[in-house]
Amino acid sequence: MAELEAVIGLEVHAQLLTRSKMFCGCRAEYLGLPPNSNTCPTCLGLPGALPVINRRAVEMTIRTALALGCRIPEFSKFDRKNYFYPDLPKGYQISQYDLPLSLGGHLEFEVDGERRSCGITRVHLEEDAGTLHHAGEIHTSKFSLVDLNRAGVPLMEIVGEPDLRSPREAPQYLRALRQLLLHLGVNDGNMEQGSLRCDANISLRPRGQREFGVKVEVKNMNSFRSLQAALEFEVRRQSAVIESGGRVHQETRGWSEVEQATVSQRSKEEAQDYRYFPEPDLPPLRVSRELVEELRASLPEPPLRLKDRLRDQHGLGEEQAALLTERPQDAEYFQAMVASGAPPRAAANWQLGPLQALCKEAKLDIELSPVPAAELAALVRMVEAGEVSGTSGREVLAEAFAVGRLPVDLIRERGLVQVSDTEQMEAWVDLAIQQLPKAAADYQSGNDRALGPLVGAVRKASGGAANPDLASRLLRERLGRGGG
Repeated sequence: MAELEAVIGLEVHAQLLTRSKMFCGCRAEYLGLPPNSNTCPTCLGLPGALPVINRRAVEMTIRTALALGCRIPEFSKFDRKNYFYPDLPKGYQISQYDLPLSLGGHLEFEVDGERRSCGITRVHLEEDAGTLHHAGEIHTSKFSLVDLNRAGVPLMEIVGEPDLRSPREAPQYLRALRQLLLHLGVNDGNMEQGSLRCDANISLRPRGQREFGVKVEVKNMNSFRSLQAALEFEVRRQSAVIESGGRVHQETRGWSEVEQATVSQRSKEEAQDYRYFPEPDLPPLRVSRELVEELRASLPEPPLRLKDRLRDQHGLGEEQAALLTERPQDAEYFQAMVASGAPPRAAANWQLGPLQALCKEAKLDIELSPVPAAELAALVRMVEAGEVSGTSGREVLAEAFAVGRLPVDLIRERGLVQVSDTEQMEAWVDLAIQQLPKAAADYQSGNDRALGPLVGAVRKASGGAANPDLASRLLRERLGRGGG
């Protein structure tokens, strides 16, 4: 039998960061609210309640489509997608079918350092459904409870072409798309809470064959790890069916984290099953070329291009540049440090090291750091110039972060500025050699470890003000091992 290859396409749903819902004035932020308290006649689907299009949601969708290189038609419309489910109060979902807001495009992403490109079929706009709380989650009885606080939240769907060829590519594609949405400021990227959701379509075919195999849709994957695991399971399952002479059936399956397997949910619907027709309560959308160009001009630098620029412009490592561009806030903080005079590589090390650890412990995003970028840059400059030791610098940063003080002020108050005056340092070096003659002799005999106590003695004689690097150099010169 010919070797089988996977054909994978992702459908990504992203809740938009608007203030209100897609077709009514209810707030779009729904987490933590009492059940069914964030509703109105429109999002409840009550008779006579009419929808009104959220302009901001339309603009966010067009910006995303433009960032993906999509074409924006001048004419678009909304449609009714008819199906029954308890969390869909109207009995239909307002979505887009044959005339969406955008068509075509592509997304660049990386797999093991290699650039890949995946086509984008369309980016369109719809409303989210409510949420169901099933038996065992919040109640011991065997029934489900409906919470419609989420119903009507603006939901952007990004439909990818079936251009992915392995389960390993899928999470990298999704990471790149999530990163783009974060840089555009249209989605918060939170997969665990469901504001970014992904469905995967996967089929197998003999390698070299152009026709696609039978497609299976997989749902309920809320992490990059579960996305890859679900697709790897489907490759094994479908391969076993085909190799045993069976036929793969078109269906929708869900990922079970407990079983680490996909489970059948229902037969896959076709478009005609939803009985799409134009939404009669909403006018068609005409998108002016002026609005498109205005939104195009507002696009940020693409994340991959930003990563390349920071790497090449500032001499950063590939991993450093990637970490600094995961979120726009990280890149902005770093660039603000460099603009304030911090050496780029040192700035990256301090941001990704001590500062990131403090932010993580305090559960703060970097833009909320009590230490502004310019102030951390001032501290980094002092450490790089040898005015403050690295150890003292990290201690000062932690204190400044905790109490909301400026690091430079704390350095001055505590007298932590290092002495680098050679004449004064030579006097402390001579005193240290007098106090520790055995250590001095041991170092002269080739015991490199003996230099540590001598440097400590210099630091003690100076009250902690001596520059340890200069102390080490002068000690080596005094003891006849200047090149050691």
